[in-house]
Amino acid sequence: MPQTILVTGGAGFIGSNFVHHWRRQHPDDVILVLDKLTYAADTKQLEGIANLNLVVGDVQNLELVRHLIEHHGITKVFHLAAESHVDRSITGPASFIQTNLVGTFTMLEAARQAWAGDATCRFLHISTDEVYGSLGDTGKFHEAMAYAPNSPYSASKAGSDHLVRAYHHTFGLNVVTTNCSNNYGPRQHPEKLIPLAITRMAKGEPIPIYGDGQNVRDWLYVEDHCSALETVMLKGVAGETYCVGGDNEQKNLDLVDLLCDSVDVHLGRTVGTSRKLKTFVQDRAGHDRRYAIDATKIQTELGWKPATTFADGLKRTIAFYLP
Repeated sequence: MPQTILVTGGAGFIGSNFVHHWRRQHPDDVILVLDKLTYAADTKQLEGIANLNLVVGDVQNLELVRHLIEHHGITKVFHLAAESHVDRSITGPASFIQTNLVGTFTMLEAARQAWAGDATCRFLHISTDEVYGSLGDTGKFHEAMAYAPNSPYSASKAGSDHLVRAYHHTFGLNVVTTNCSNNYGPRQHPEKLIPLAITRMAKGEPIPIYGDGQNVRDWLYVEDHCSALETVMLKGVAGETYCVGGDNEQKNLDLVDLLCDSVDVHLGRTVGTSRKLKTFVQDRAGHDRRYAIDATKIQTELGWKPATTFADGLKRTIAFYLP
């Protein structure tokens, strides 16, 4: 049966990609997007999507959120709204605490009040692998690991994860949580590494690389993440957490080199031209050395796996920013 779903942060990077994904998979559903429209949001990313209603508002507004859930008969909430850029959390942590922690509390409380114990309704909280801290040269993050956040951003997300768990165990709220690795793909704000590097290469501007460039990230194509969110919402077990990763570890320096060569090919330049733009800058405070996800649980229990190779994902990403 057609339904109305609520997506917070739906005008952002992952949110807008998810809205497009859900529309393709569930063409008869109505999509209600709640977004504060901060600097990282862009309403143009939602243009042309049928049966979509955008509400400009704050996830910290309890009365608004509860009204939306009750008035529209919402039974599925995808909570993606968050402040997410680690650098900004270092220079201005207050907004991260308010949006990520207080905002998640407000969303949970609104859902609890509106659903009044109806276990058929579900709240999906989208989080990050950064809550687990930093890995050494071996090992991967998994759902049973202890939290050890190292930045104000990851600490705010860790706190929100704990609130989601508490609302399940205390109030019986039907919740599921995902912790994903670094996303990349179309519609990402250019402050993040991959779109920043691509746009600077195109302009011939310096490409900043933190520290020695040996920090490792596990890259996940955003469309694969969106399919994981759909899978967890529809098949996940209430109260459970699922780690979502692309099984694609890359050192930052190696990633930038690959991007340089790919952009040169895309623009018809001599390969190696863009590598001359690499500029090493002072390392980020508390910069985690390595992230990697063990996605065994979601793959074996729910049947999800990433479908996009890193080469294909980068090619699509570059084509989006440099058509």
